[in-house]
Amino acid sequence: MDNPGNGIAGFRLTEHTWMTELGNWIDAISPDGRRAGALLFDPKVIGLPGVRDRVVQAVMTDQRLVLAGLTGLIPVADVVAAGDQVWLLTAQAVSPTLADLMAAAPIDPNGAASLLVETAQTLLALHAAGITHGSVHPGTVVITAEGVSLLSERGLSDAIRARVSPRERDAAGWSSLARGLAASFGRGAPESAELFERVAATAQTLGLGTARDLLVNERGRLPGGRISRDGLARAARGRSAFAQPPSYARPPVPTPRDEGDIVTLLRVPGQSAGPLRSGGGVGTQPQGPPAGPLQFGPGIGTQPQEPETPAQRIWREGRDEAATVHRPGGRLAKASRARRRRTVLATVVFAVIMAGAVLAWFRLGNAPDLAVKSINVVAPKKTQGCGSAVMITGTVVTNGAPGEITYEWRKNLDKEVVKGTLRTKADQTSYTVPLRWTLQGRSSVKATATLRIITPGPEITDRATFTYKC
Repeated sequence: MDNPGNGIAGFRLTEHTWMTELGNWIDAISPDGRRAGALLFDPKVIGLPGVRDRVVQAVMTDQRLVLAGLTGLIPVADVVAAGDQVWLLTAQAVSPTLADLMAAAPIDPNGAASLLVETAQTLLALHAAGITHGSVHPGTVVITAEGVSLLSERGLSDAIRARVSPRERDAAGWSSLARGLAASFGRGAPESAELFERVAATAQTLGLGTARDLLVNERGRLPGGRISRDGLARAARGRSAFAQPPSYARPPVPTPRDEGDIVTLLRVPGQSAGPLRSGGGVGTQPQGPPAGPLQFGPGIGTQPQEPETPAQRIWREGRDEAATVHRPGGRLAKASRARRRRTVLATVVFAVIMAGAVLAWFRLGNAPDLAVKSINVVAPKKTQGCGSAVMITGTVVTNGAPGEITYEWRKNLDKEVVKGTLRTKADQTSYTVPLRWTLQGRSSVKATATLRIITPGPEITDRATFTYKC
């Protein structure tokens, strides 16, 4: 399946390719011989105003998080431009995905639980860092040969849409994963399917952390009572992209531009985010900051001068100052020392401000949204006589967060709808919402009152019945 003559920036492209909303994904081989991935962005998408810059910013954010120790994301090696083509190159294979595996065979409950736990961990780590994924679905969950679940395309869907997805979007995507996996079990694992359905509902009401803990704590409902990657690993190895038969449906492999035109977009003055190529192989990065955009391939000429960015100006001024010979005790030396003192002071002040901001974010950003955990409606058990005023009691249990609950009462004997609003307080979890129902006339009926929680979602209902006889 490999096509050695077709490559981009040292990455060799295979014939296994598939389309997404972003463009054309291709399984590739990295310069050091490992499985990797290459995404050729759809020119109609990447050419929209601001999209390329937002994509680069999202990728650089991911690279900083990975360098800081975040695991669970497909690492991006580089983003390069070749004329009007823009390529994203990954340091890890981006197939098979969960969608690939589910299309071939059901996922075993133990492996499905492992997938959900690992993806929840990754999403929670992203949220703690103040960012979201934005597009969690079976096509963005990659399964490695070891059965590890990684997320790809982090932030790219948001970048092309110029939006910032809330955490709820990630939770909803994760819940859909859980429900889809539960549905795939069929009748063979009813306990596991029921657990996954509860986990999915919990993620959208109480959050991903609570849902993950529920799945781990109730793993006894899984076959053998354990969470395991073994089944996922076997499925991933059996679905290797390099072993796909020729009949595997795929679009044609795109033709990259001439290697001499390729420019990296992930450039910081003095650094390069990707390997530099020289001629037909991978070279080493030259020492010191480059004067222009980093280039791949042979025949690299002098690039036209671009407007100097703030980062370049700061780097140049620091270089010029370092190259100046300061006479000990002279005016330049004294000015330099004063400048360093001001810089140190400014750095300390900035650090204090950022520490306060981070602390405030953790206090406010980690506060859970209001969620209704359960409701219970109680009616009198005794038969009610003529002209009775019956008191129905509804008890609403929340997660203890402040907010507003809207609800309604419905009666089966008439069309009246009694609507109400309940203001909740921090640290209080139980509230009572009563309904007074007066019945008159000669009859013998079963009266049913139904309490329905409208917001926050999802909607929850409960009902109670009593007998009226006159």
